[in-house]
Amino acid sequence: MEQIELQVEELHCAACSSAVEKALNAVDGVETAAVAIATGRATVSSTNLDGEFLAKIATDAGYPSIIIDEGIDPSKLATEIETRQKKNASAWKRRAILGVAIWAPFETLHWSADSLGIAGPWLPWAMFIASTTAMVFVGSGFFNSAIGAAKRFKTNMDTLITIGASAAYFFSLFIFVSEKFFNQQLGYPMYFMEATALLAIISIGHWLEATSAAKAGSAIRELLKMQPDTAEIIDDEGNTTKLPTGEIGEGVRLLVRPGSRIPVDGTVIDGVSEVDESIVTGEPLPVAKNIGDNLIAGSMNTTGQIILLTTVDGRHTTVSRIAQLVTNAQSSKAGIQRIADKVAGIFVPIVLAIAAITVIGWVISGDIETGFVSAVTILVISCPCALGLATPMAVMVAAGESSLRGILVKDAGSLELAGKTRTVIFDKTGTLTLGKPVVATIIPEADYSKEDVVAYAASVELPSEHPIAYAIVQEAEKQNIIVPTVQNFEATAGTGVHGIVNGKRVSVLRDDSATCKVVLEGKTIGRISVTDNIREDAKNTIKELHDFGIKVHMLSGDRQSTAEEVAGKVGIKPENVHAQASPSDKAEIVSSLPRPSMMVGDGINDAAALAASDVGVAIASGTNIAMESASIIIPANNIEATVESIHIAKDALKTIKQNLVFAFMYNVAAIPLAAFGVLGENGPLIAAAAMGLSDVTVIGNAIRLKRRLRKRRIKSQ
Repeated sequence: MEQIELQVEELHCAACSSAVEKALNAVDGVETAAVAIATGRATVSSTNLDGEFLAKIATDAGYPSIIIDEGIDPSKLATEIETRQKKNASAWKRRAILGVAIWAPFETLHWSADSLGIAGPWLPWAMFIASTTAMVFVGSGFFNSAIGAAKRFKTNMDTLITIGASAAYFFSLFIFVSEKFFNQQLGYPMYFMEATALLAIISIGHWLEATSAAKAGSAIRELLKMQPDTAEIIDDEGNTTKLPTGEIGEGVRLLVRPGSRIPVDGTVIDGVSEVDESIVTGEPLPVAKNIGDNLIAGSMNTTGQIILLTTVDGRHTTVSRIAQLVTNAQSSKAGIQRIADKVAGIFVPIVLAIAAITVIGWVISGDIETGFVSAVTILVISCPCALGLATPMAVMVAAGESSLRGILVKDAGSLELAGKTRTVIFDKTGTLTLGKPVVATIIPEADYSKEDVVAYAASVELPSEHPIAYAIVQEAEKQNIIVPTVQNFEATAGTGVHGIVNGKRVSVLRDDSATCKVVLEGKTIGRISVTDNIREDAKNTIKELHDFGIKVHMLSGDRQSTAEEVAGKVGIKPENVHAQASPSDKAEIVSSLPRPSMMVGDGINDAAALAASDVGVAIASGTNIAMESASIIIPANNIEATVESIHIAKDALKTIKQNLVFAFMYNVAAIPLAAFGVLGENGPLIAAAAMGLSDVTVIGNAIRLKRRLRKRRIKSQ
């Protein structure tokens, strides 16, 4: 399975992205296709498919597309997003202003001409010219979209608006032509201004929608702008040259001055400084950086001047990868949204049928005018714009705000399930604990000192890569103990290590009463116990999860007693501790626990368990395979971000449900009123206002979510 990215143009609303997704998903071999309105990018997972062919499919669907294969240039993408959003908002602003400028004065003239004594044969002509101008210059935004859908034998949200406004206009045009050119007085009023009003009011709604969507998606622009636009290349003589960051290659020397952001991931080769890495870790305190230390693109160099050697190019930096994950999450769909899409897909045909039945019913009853007005009202009030916005707006906000906390959500489905989580399972080592064992106690036998025990143990453990070996060697260094050289080193899996030290055979073996025992020439000379320090925020994390009503379990490959000791310190019940578990055991245990479940881990041995859970959460300092198996990635030094991810997901899910209620409320309540003529002759105007209010309500609710999450983020910093 490979991923192909497309740049898609002329995306205006959720219906546009859905149209592209449907076209791409219909291609044989495509596993998934997701389109992000915020970035104008489509991500297609497929097998043995040509990117150019997929771009042609999207283009044939009415949305010009090209394949992208050079990675993300954050500066360029940020500019593209901003330009696209401004262009969209500007276009709808122009249509809205022109529509209101035509409608307001002519509508006033229409109603006041008689009372002012200025009515005459010229008035219908003025209304006709004004309405035609609005249909051409304001209605084009709706008509082009609806016609494009019709060419593909599909309907979209603009179909209803187009039919409604066109019906009002052409019905009026028929009456106008009949009276002015054929001298036939049909006795029906003309709705030229009503058609204009529909276009004007709904354009205002789209303008507000485009402006608000830009605000909701500002998080990803903030993220992208954390990578500098330019970088300073420094040569061997100390001369510097500025180049766009996106053009920087791998293995290039860059100068980073104090107060500047790191432009590209790399390694320090000269200088000392402190760097704020909160963009990835979420930790606000700067980290000391010396020669050989890694630097993350987007982090802030605070004190000293440093020179780095780039380890990636400018289009594949940490910021680029984070941006890719966030945009993928924003374009993915939660299960609740897929249901909404299905409803929206059959909604338009049903509405057209209801409108037709309404007209027929009123015609049979002898009231053609009421039937016509009621049908137009139904078409307008039923436009499911808000339905299409309900989930994407909330997901966009939640994914963006999560990224600013160092939490990366890979897809909307995971966000939805995280908000419903009933069980959270933590791996012990490296997750609840720091994963860096340290020596806790040293118990020597008679005639031997602690230093003797550590010296012999460290000499044999020095060649070993086992974590316990590392702890013992570190203890020797801490005590400034001289460690003799070992010869004939050998390791026996599950037993221990052996070697010859100063001509004597030394073994470090597993022990029932301690972590290990040190044996010299067949005689035990001491025992060493090694422990793994618990993360500072582990206990509070477990408490907050319990406060949510979530059951917490712990998995470990360690002994039962050790696992229960750690569990007791962090507040996990003994019956929820699963010790001596192999990777396959962990996956089976996770699968057996109440769902939806969330598994939090960091190692290769956690990959199967992460995949087996509904929501896999990997710690950023963990292995690549763990992060690939996970749905959410949290900062390395902050497992409390697990709680924050659930908190954000719950808020987002609540907002989605509220949005869907708002979206359906207007449609369901107003359609019967429109069908039975309760809204009267001004029904189309009332419908346009209600539809706009529906959009604004949904968007406003998403903006409210953003403000709430932002306020909580700032408060926690």
